[in-house]
Amino acid sequence: MDLTKKTADNIEYMIEKIKNKLKILNLGAVKPSHFDEEMYEELKEIFDLVMKKTSFSPNEMQAIAEELGSLRKK
Repeated sequence: MDLTKKTADNIEYMIEKIKNKLKILNLGAVKPSHFDEEMYEELKEIFDLVMKKTSFSPNEMQAIAEELGSLRKK
């Protein structure tokens, strides 16, 4: 998958990977449809951070969830 391209498929892929890695229980709270290509770079930064870490503290998980929330379409 070429994540350098700003596509809806790539957004969906990154969101699903982030949700799986963080084990987000409320799956409906984070949906690919909540994000658009305008926020792609920021979402990619979060994705890269999440993918390179092996574990997360509760505070880190909360911060990531808040950051994802701030990127959602208004």
